[in-house]
Amino acid sequence: MEKSLTRYIWNHTRRQQIYILIVVLVSMVPYFLSFDLPKRIVNGPIQGNGFGEPGARQMFGAISLPIPGYGSVRLFDGIDLTRMEMLYALSLVFLFLVVVNGLFKLYINTFKGRLGERLLRRIRYQLIDRILRFPPSQFKRMKGSEVSSMVKDEVEPLGGFTGDAFVQPVMLGGQALTALAFIVLQNVWLGAIAAFMVGIQAVIIPRMRRRLLVLGRERQITARELAGRVGEIVEGIGTIHAYDTSNYERADIAHRLGRIFKIRYDLYQWKFMVKFINNFLAQLTPFLFYCIGGYLALKGDLDIGQLVAVISAYKDLPGPLKELIDWDQTRQDVQVKFVQVVEQFEAENMIDPSLQALPAPVAAAGMAAAGLAGVAAATTAGVHQASPAEVKVSASPEEEAEAMRESVGPLAAVNLTLSDDSGARLVERVSVQIDPGETVAIIGAAAGGGDALAEAFARLIWPESGRVTLGGKDILELPESVVGRRLTYASSDSFFFYGSLRDNLLYGLKHAPLTEASYEGSLMLHRKWEINEAKLAGNPHHDINSDWIDYSAAGASRPEDLFASILTVLDAVQLSKDILDLALRTTIDPQTRPELAERIVEMRSALTGELEEAGLNGLVVPFEPGAYNIEATVGENLLFGTAVGPRMMPQALAKNTYFRSVIDQSGLDRILFDMGYQIAENAVELFSDLPPDHPFFQQLTFMSADDIPLYQGLMQKLRGGNGFERANETERGQMIRLSFQYIEPRHRFGLLTRELMDKIIEVRQAFHENMPEDMREEIERYDPERYLASATLMDNVLFGRISNKHADGQKRIRSIVSSLLNTMGLLEQVLDIGLDFNVGAGGKRLTIVQRQKLNLARAMIRRSDFYIFNRPLPGLDHRLQDEILRDVMKLVRGSGEHQAIVWVLSNTSLATLFERVLVFDRGLLVEDGHHEDLARKNGVFKQLVAS
Repeated sequence: MEKSLTRYIWNHTRRQQIYILIVVLVSMVPYFLSFDLPKRIVNGPIQGNGFGEPGARQMFGAISLPIPGYGSVRLFDGIDLTRMEMLYALSLVFLFLVVVNGLFKLYINTFKGRLGERLLRRIRYQLIDRILRFPPSQFKRMKGSEVSSMVKDEVEPLGGFTGDAFVQPVMLGGQALTALAFIVLQNVWLGAIAAFMVGIQAVIIPRMRRRLLVLGRERQITARELAGRVGEIVEGIGTIHAYDTSNYERADIAHRLGRIFKIRYDLYQWKFMVKFINNFLAQLTPFLFYCIGGYLALKGDLDIGQLVAVISAYKDLPGPLKELIDWDQTRQDVQVKFVQVVEQFEAENMIDPSLQALPAPVAAAGMAAAGLAGVAAATTAGVHQASPAEVKVSASPEEEAEAMRESVGPLAAVNLTLSDDSGARLVERVSVQIDPGETVAIIGAAAGGGDALAEAFARLIWPESGRVTLGGKDILELPESVVGRRLTYASSDSFFFYGSLRDNLLYGLKHAPLTEASYEGSLMLHRKWEINEAKLAGNPHHDINSDWIDYSAAGASRPEDLFASILTVLDAVQLSKDILDLALRTTIDPQTRPELAERIVEMRSALTGELEEAGLNGLVVPFEPGAYNIEATVGENLLFGTAVGPRMMPQALAKNTYFRSVIDQSGLDRILFDMGYQIAENAVELFSDLPPDHPFFQQLTFMSADDIPLYQGLMQKLRGGNGFERANETERGQMIRLSFQYIEPRHRFGLLTRELMDKIIEVRQAFHENMPEDMREEIERYDPERYLASATLMDNVLFGRISNKHADGQKRIRSIVSSLLNTMGLLEQVLDIGLDFNVGAGGKRLTIVQRQKLNLARAMIRRSDFYIFNRPLPGLDHRLQDEILRDVMKLVRGSGEHQAIVWVLSNTSLATLFERVLVFDRGLLVEDGHHEDLARKNGVFKQLVAS
């Protein structure tokens, strides 16, 4: 990138800068006239010059055109006005000039702002574009938070300076020179004073502000380092908690903040000192004007109108001068920032832009006609001279699919040597060729070199010497549109973007916008505006709302067929069950999926039939309007519905005025208080001596280990009978809260009698019958014939609670529900809901095993010529690894295409499933052959299998 910010701005905004400079120069005309007009008003109609006699009149607005050698030609004689009329006319002209000057400033500032934001967009895009072109080794030396801080914050001032880079010095300098020239024209001495003071300010203030630049740079660097450190804390929070280093991190952050505070404090001190001196010099000049100008006026060498005009003109001089000095400081500051940012985004061996560009039509033709040999040349020729904004989508999906089906030749490492950042050799002089259709296992110790070779195939490590080729072409010289689709790589080191599980699963299919989105009306106008602005900012104008999914690469001929491919892959990596579980824990809107909601309600009776047939009638206790559900909590039986409003939430229910009035009038409050007291008494007696981490506390739903001391003190206070009367409202609520969470079959304190259950049913009916209208929308009542929008899919299917009498009840229910969903043809719809599950930042809402399965599924969903799997499933036991590996190989073989698999194995016994085995030891390829042949030799392979 260009390291001179001024040159960078001029190169990309030349036309706009020239245009706005012309506007600025034109604006100087009314600006100068606004200085001269006050003198005319004071000397003319106010003091009476030219109006010496009563009733005298003058011409207003006469216009003459001077012609050299001839004289002047009168174009307009003007309007004859009296003294009072002239005062009003000149005042209106002054107001007109004020408006014109204001409109000029409005237009210029708006134009500058748009120009600056456009260039800021260009800079940010180019920086991110460079990140996408960094070599892999560069990312090992960078902190993501520091890079994002530079892109987001450090380049922000550059955009603001863009509009001022050329306009500001011309406009401010023009205003200052205009005001100074006007003062000189009125009086040479006053002009000399003004020029002298301006010269002092222009020399002294910039010199004093150099210290501010140094402090500003220090502040920028320390703030960036702080952002990087905070990012490390977020990423390493697990390690911090595991090793109890949180206070060390606090000390480190406090030290950094103290350093930043010191820099900023020094900056403020020096800044306001400079401001004080600048303001003093600016105010010293009016003092001299009043003294010397007043003296000249009293002597008659200067008229009052001139003195007023000079003072008025000088009022407009310090402002532009001060802003011009500020502009110079800003220029130096942003130049330093620009250089710092550019240096951070410079890297050796950056990927050529043409290798990442969308393939041009000629490239698609070359791929289809000549195979891989013509791909690189055709693609490069098609887009090498094109800017990102000019690159178009190359060919139709059918043409690209046909081109991708062409044979690409072997994948090979040719005399390959790989090293890490420290210079240690990972692989040394390895040559190996993998033909299309081969299945190759790579085995060896953890640092044997097989992992590094797989990473080299995926271009995650670049060769120190030698090369990796595809079809005889160096993969580092082939376009990513070829290598990124021909080769698929997956390892245990997976990353997922914030979004749905479906978005991450299909991420590898989003190569290009294959089907443009259609717009109408205002949306069409907005899209045209987006395209135009993207071109002006040097950004690509590909539509993110287009359909980017390459369905043919997933084995689907149309979008409707994609889900079948997804299910096949999910089954192969054994992720379907996980997604089904996620879906069953999800809530859906029955208004958007009415058919599914209706079928889920039908499943309730089907589930009952399945349980009866299996002899498991008591496994699920359903909610019945006139009955007490023994497996549900007391609170659930009281509400008999799910809360959807804040006043019905469990934590607010005890304070709900209506609810409290219902249980108070029925006398249930005293019963529940006594019940809560007995629960507390039993819990304290049983668990008070246990450590807080004892497993028994996991069985308590109504009390945690931290609550034990609270209830111990509460019971001591209320012991002795009639505790309900002696307890205040808060203490009553604490006791009643315990009873709300009580389930007799689970907690088994023998507190739930038949009479109490009948009483709860009676109070429940009264609670719902007399509920105020404004509260009815805050609770969704249980109804056997309706889908509960606020409940999960599983709760809607069960419409009840699983019995605590069955230890494996949860597992058996999930198996039965899954079978029912499949029988009723709802399994795919429910899995589709599960695919909408948000995986969180970096996929952290998924377990490690789920992330590894999803990563493998993301690789398998796209059809490639070579699949490179680098120990993708280390978190799974050997049995599951065996099953998934067999299913994956079966899926690849069943596609009917000649695809190769290279798998770095964690379990060496699985090498028997592959046609060929590569054995690495200490960075060297020591054995290569069929596993049976290698087993007969007394070599490294035999030792690894034996161990």
